[in-house]
Amino acid sequence: MIKPPTPVDEFSRLETLRGLNLLDTPPEERFDRVTRLARKIFGTPIALVSLVDADRQWFKSRQGLDATETPREISFCGHAILGDRIMVVNDARLDERFCDNPLVSCDPNIRFYAGYPVSAPDGSKVGTLCIIDREPRKLSREELGLFRELGRMIEEELIASNMLRNDAATGLSNRLGFSLIAEHLLPFCERNKTPVALHVFHFANLKTIYTDSGDAEADRAAADLAHLLLASFRDSDIVGRIGLDVFAVLLAGANLDGADKASARLQDLLGERNRDSSHSYELEVASQTAVYHPGRHADVESLLQEAENRLANSDASDLANLSEAEAV
Repeated sequence: MIKPPTPVDEFSRLETLRGLNLLDTPPEERFDRVTRLARKIFGTPIALVSLVDADRQWFKSRQGLDATETPREISFCGHAILGDRIMVVNDARLDERFCDNPLVSCDPNIRFYAGYPVSAPDGSKVGTLCIIDREPRKLSREELGLFRELGRMIEEELIASNMLRNDAATGLSNRLGFSLIAEHLLPFCERNKTPVALHVFHFANLKTIYTDSGDAEADRAAADLAHLLLASFRDSDIVGRIGLDVFAVLLAGANLDGADKASARLQDLLGERNRDSSHSYELEVASQTAVYHPGRHADVESLLQEAENRLANSDASDLANLSEAEAV
């Protein structure tokens, strides 16, 4: 085993890392959504955002791994931050740096590793986005390009304020954050002929909750709906709050049937929640779906607008039907 060499800018690198105020902080959706997506796209059992501290690598986001950190001296990421390019280890047993590494010979039994060196705003390499497999494998040129895009998404999160792209009440992506993620995902799905469905949800009585119970209770209600959405859809689906009372879910690899099944799960959970007598109000939610067609949707915003227009039209139809019923 070869221990990772110390970067020439180690002192300033560590100062930058600690100035990010990320070490030993709770998980955040803005990072977890990227590792979930990486794990889904590349089919690896493990995906991580690793921050390389003085004596350890600590995982800000982890999918498929129980450990929260490992010693830096046995880390793959300690090697990855030494360069500017993605470090790929196709079979760790055949690499002199790692062949007798305990992470290879013991749990988690690493065979394949790919690590994108993540740069802080000042250019310091503070950690990696990495994917890990227990079987040897290779990445194609196209896969390397996509992995690089995901790594840049992590870098963008380090640059941008959390409040700029995330909704404070729910922790979900706001419209800007949701759109930026979708802009990375849609071209990949188009190239690979992977279907994409966008589900939008109107929280119909949220404004009433604001009026009757105040801002704090309305924020709790929005957080409740966010929790139900995350529980209903897959880990790899992108969930966002794109308006005050509008939520969206982007399902890659799903057609209308897949979206409808997830929506049915949500309705079941909503029913259970609304039947709970401990709540003073119900969550009233309407939904619509749009399927991504490259020829019809020039960008993410056009897909969002189609779904929102369908939602608005369905809401208007419901109001018209209610007026007719009241007249009778």
